[in-house]
Amino acid sequence: SNVLRMSSGIKIKPNTAVQKSKTYSPLPCSPQPAIKPQPKPSDKLNPKTIDPFGAYSRPPSAFASIYAKGGIPCRLVHGSVKHRLQWECLPETVRFDPLIITLAEGLRETKHPYTFVSKEGFKELLTVEGATEKTIPLLPRLVPVLKAALAHSDDEVFGRGLDALVQLSAVVGPSLNDHLKHLLTNLSRRLMDKKFKEKITIALQKLEQYGGKATVAIIKSKIPTYCSI
Repeated sequence: SNVLRMSSGIKIKPNTAVQKSKTYSPLPCSPQPAIKPQPKPSDKLNPKTIDPFGAYSRPPSAFASIYAKGGIPCRLVHGSVKHRLQWECLPETVRFDPLIITLAEGLRETKHPYTFVSKEGFKELLTVEGATEKTIPLLPRLVPVLKAALAHSDDEVFGRGLDALVQLSAVVGPSLNDHLKHLLTNLSRRLMDKKFKEKITIALQKLEQYGGKATVAIIKSKIPTYCSI
């Protein structure tokens, strides 16, 4: 009874069977949503799963924000041989508080032009007339910022922090001795690294030269292997 017999002898299935078979054929406008694969826990830990072309917005650092708003009174000038800073006003007329501290915070930057502006700005500001008298009162706020640069995992950041420490010692002299212990711990850790051993040793000798005899005892309390010059 389920099959219709015609005179030609051809067997034709009823419409019910045809309709049933159509239910299995995919439709171009299927109302069912596409099933998305569930993310695996390892995707968050595997850097290969990150889309390199995806939009990645990272909030700017404090130094970058201040620089963008014109809070740093100097700009980078690209030269044919080397870069230099162009000050909007004479550095002698600039208030050290808070500029010298802001530039020290910029030493932790890892992107251009912030790396150059902070390093050269800090160096040039310490060379102006009266820098000693302007910097000494700011040491309690300046030393923790330099300590953060010396504790940074990036080698270039540490190198800039070490250079800034020597430059600061040359300006403030023995006044740095009261804060020196807070900075020597990070130098002691990096002293075990061969690529920094010579540079740190020279820096310690500079600190002794600018800080006087009292500096030797302070250095030896944190780095017993140090040999006085």
